[in-house]
Amino acid sequence: MMLFALLCTDKPGALQLRLDTRPDHIAYLNDLNAKGILKIAGPFLGEDGKPTGSLVIVKAETIEEAGAIAEADPYAKAGLFANVEIKAYNWVFNNPEA
Repeated sequence: MMLFALLCTDKPGALQLRLDTRPDHIAYLNDLNAKGILKIAGPFLGEDGKPTGSLVIVKAETIEEAGAIAEADPYAKAGLFANVEIKAYNWVFNNPEA
């Protein structure tokens, strides 16, 4: 298993879509967390303190599996993201499992 960072950038002007979809997104992340797949998650914030995207770090076998996890996110299904970049990630400092 490897870690992958999902770097998700919201479409401009999509804050209301994010807010409307948030309960389903949180339920999805809670399910991933219960399965031991989710490691870290939270929003990127703009200068105004409002969310502009998301950082989600998941455990997966392959980058394709990580991509499937990203695509299944209710935010992605709702069309919130302008871009999703997936990168292999090595958690070196403060990793509770290291």
